[in-house]
Amino acid sequence: MAIQFYTNPHSRGQIARWALHEAGADYEQKIIAYGPEMKSEAYRAINPMGKVPAIVDDGRVVTEVAAICAYLADRFPEAGLGPDDGNRADYYRWLFFAAGPLESAISNHAMGFEPKEEQRRMAGYGSYDEAVAVLEQHLGGTDYVAGERFTMADVYVGSHVSWGIQFGTLPDRPALRAYSERLVTRPAYREAKAIDEKLGKQQ
Repeated sequence: MAIQFYTNPHSRGQIARWALHEAGADYEQKIIAYGPEMKSEAYRAINPMGKVPAIVDDGRVVTEVAAICAYLADRFPEAGLGPDDGNRADYYRWLFFAAGPLESAISNHAMGFEPKEEQRRMAGYGSYDEAVAVLEQHLGGTDYVAGERFTMADVYVGSHVSWGIQFGTLPDRPALRAYSERLVTRPAYREAKAIDEKLGKQQ
């Protein structure tokens, strides 16, 4: 049975689509429009948050992009996108660093909110500069997030880095750009990107 994939081409659904293509998953896309459709009772039955992406796999619903990526790596082990034992710690560490501290830092920074010194412990990421420096330091010493092999963590972290450089929410620094360039040549990335670009133009 094909995975039901709820998305919009102008959303984080682009990350989930890339993950689906890397996993080699058979999926049926359902484009959900922003506004009334995304907030409708019918779609909220899938994701009560009223946002995309979401996937439904044999009746099991997965929301939140990092969770979708991790789920697909486990669901399709033959794709080899999960971590090996020696790099399992880095796989989970950086996947959830990007989903938590990094995304919060980027979003707040883009909206013009910078925590004061006394607020940094509450913010969870310290400061934008600190979060970016931590990521840059890690990626400067490795080809991929979890060692020398591409994993599903790279789909999630790499999407943040590539998007951030493109739209200026992350600084264009050598370690970040080199990492991004290793990822955007992947066939699955290009296939998924082409689909969303075509859908975006149609809308």
